[in-house]
Amino acid sequence: MTAITPLRARLGATVVVLALVVASFASLSLHTGEFFTLDSLRAMGRFVRELVQPDLHADFLRTVAYGTLETFAMSALSTALAAVIGLLIAYGASGVRPVLNVLRAVPELAWASLLLIWVGLGPFAGTLALTLHTAGVLGRLYLEALENQPQGPAFALAAAGASPLQVFCYARLPQVLPQLLSYTLYRWENNIRAAAVLGVVGAGGLGQLLSYHLQLFQLGRASTVVLATLLLVTLVDLLSDRIRHDLG
Repeated sequence: MTAITPLRARLGATVVVLALVVASFASLSLHTGEFFTLDSLRAMGRFVRELVQPDLHADFLRTVAYGTLETFAMSALSTALAAVIGLLIAYGASGVRPVLNVLRAVPELAWASLLLIWVGLGPFAGTLALTLHTAGVLGRLYLEALENQPQGPAFALAAAGASPLQVFCYARLPQVLPQLLSYTLYRWENNIRAAAVLGVVGAGGLGQLLSYHLQLFQLGRASTVVLATLLLVTLVDLLSDRIRHDLG
């Protein structure tokens, strides 16, 4: 019986992956020819011309500014709440992995759709949706960081008679705090983008403005909302990098 060499195994896996990729394209109804028809190009040209002319009227800019603050607040509050919940879950440790799996397995849009039925339209549903999903993600990251840290200081404090909470606060948490803060800042960056998307289902913020004006084909106003979203994401990324640099 001929043994399978590592090279043959890699070649076989590559062939299988390529076959699956080809099969996935073959199973889709892709109308690639329509991209290059004259009507499609003309329609796209009109769309781009209108999109690059943002609406800069003062009244609308005030509306966009409020939506920007709403999106920022949704992302910041949900991240802070998720960090607290994730840390509490990680502290509990035993038996929490199924809970974390459920929280992070359900996408933010699915959480928002469910919560809109419960609390109605608006940023509250979006904030709760981001909190639940992010708590699952951060809780898993926090738990792994705590499990992989050196256990010597914790054992020393426990042997000296410290309570489990004291061991957690004075031995386990300080060792991984910079890493936990880095995870939290990264999730905040993601939540800015997610908060903008959640507005599409009525969860408030810039996403709701974007969805509304796109549905009405008010492309100038949609362009203004897109620019505000890009500006907000860029500012939060810069702020997060600065905080991360200061921590380093």
